[in-house]
Amino acid sequence: MNTPYSQSALRHNQVFIWLCVLSFFSVLNEMVLNVSLPDIANDFHKLPASANWVNTAFMLTFSIGTALYGKLSDQLGIKKLLLFGIMVNGFGSIIGFVGHSFFPVLILARFIQGAGAAAFPALVMVAVVRYIPKENRGKAFGLIGSLVAMGEGVGPAIGGMIAHYIHWSYLLLIPTATVITVPFLMKLLEKEERVSGRFDMTGIILMSAGIVFFLLFTTSYRMSFLIISILAFLIFVRHIRKTQDPFVDPALGKNVLFMMGVLCGGLIFGTAAGFVSMVPYMMKDVHHLSTAAIGSGIMFPGTMSVIIFGYIGGWLVDRKGSLYVLTIGIVLMSSSFLIAAFFIDAAPWLMTVIIVFVFGGLSFTKTVISTIVSGSLKQKEAGAGMSLLNFTSFLSEGTGISIAGGLLSIRLLNQRLLPVNADHSAYLYSNMLILFAGIVVMSWLVTVNVYKRSRRND
Repeated sequence: MNTPYSQSALRHNQVFIWLCVLSFFSVLNEMVLNVSLPDIANDFHKLPASANWVNTAFMLTFSIGTALYGKLSDQLGIKKLLLFGIMVNGFGSIIGFVGHSFFPVLILARFIQGAGAAAFPALVMVAVVRYIPKENRGKAFGLIGSLVAMGEGVGPAIGGMIAHYIHWSYLLLIPTATVITVPFLMKLLEKEERVSGRFDMTGIILMSAGIVFFLLFTTSYRMSFLIISILAFLIFVRHIRKTQDPFVDPALGKNVLFMMGVLCGGLIFGTAAGFVSMVPYMMKDVHHLSTAAIGSGIMFPGTMSVIIFGYIGGWLVDRKGSLYVLTIGIVLMSSSFLIAAFFIDAAPWLMTVIIVFVFGGLSFTKTVISTIVSGSLKQKEAGAGMSLLNFTSFLSEGTGISIAGGLLSIRLLNQRLLPVNADHSAYLYSNMLILFAGIVVMSWLVTVNVYKRSRRND
């Protein structure tokens, strides 16, 4: 005979299973098209600056959406927002598949997909807190983290195989699989009371405008876009200082350690995302590999290594401290970029090893940045601060992809600056790798300096 407790536990377990499905597909949707960017560029006769908007468009609405859904969850409830996100994500997938031969339609579809998929990371964590007993939440968060890492890992492999043997447009249909969760979530999730509250729509519009025009500047390098972006951000800062319940709490700007952690973390995450988006172009131009070989042989081992390195990073932070692990992560990333720059025409398997260590260093860095940022916040600032960290992390990835595409297109760095015995097509990639190494080292220096100063002042 089922007791009320056992029925409740069964309900919680069923909710958790479907939340895991959503978590897996949210990341898979982000990664699966990355390896096909050169194919998309060739099909539409576009430069990387334009082709990379296939991922940038998704990351733009995805990053803004994660902040929006988190803010709205108390007012509208998890159930309505999750179901809305699933349906919007599926709608964008169908639009993209049907209209994939028209580039503007494809970009629009990715905007829509990102707006829907943003509900998953934003609301799944809230749902775990509300539906999973406190004694089981650690295991729940750990399993979701593993599934997210797995989605990041298998995404390039799945994307490469489908794009090579069928067509990249079929990758757009993968997110429709999340529709199977709808009837179960409708039944299992409880109806929540609506909580009244103000919503800073003006702030969202101003911030979104600033982001969009800045990304357009990184694609075309038109100064008019940069000027509009700066003006939008200035008006946004003035707005959040005067309004009640602003979209971004201006008090966080006074926390120097928090701001430096967020900004330097964003630089590192954006650099890594730009590198990952560049790899398919580099492997096709320099080594003439197929899309399937790039996804399965070059990127898959590296993306899967995130699971192992993430666990090791968390273990080391507890025993050796944040700065120790951060330094290891930066050394792994910067040395990998430098080795790739000097041996860019070496055997393709070397790039596989390099990607493993880049992702390993990134895992260490993400763990440390989260630890430093969370430790710099007061109890009442924790929710808003960590939400802002997640938002800037996703946004920086989209920005990194956009900037990398712009640099590949204008070919400003297409000069022989290093003593490499490679074909002329490799010079651009080699120089960009040097730039990547410089950015992560600079970010590390700033973070360490600010962290040490904050500790001396405590």
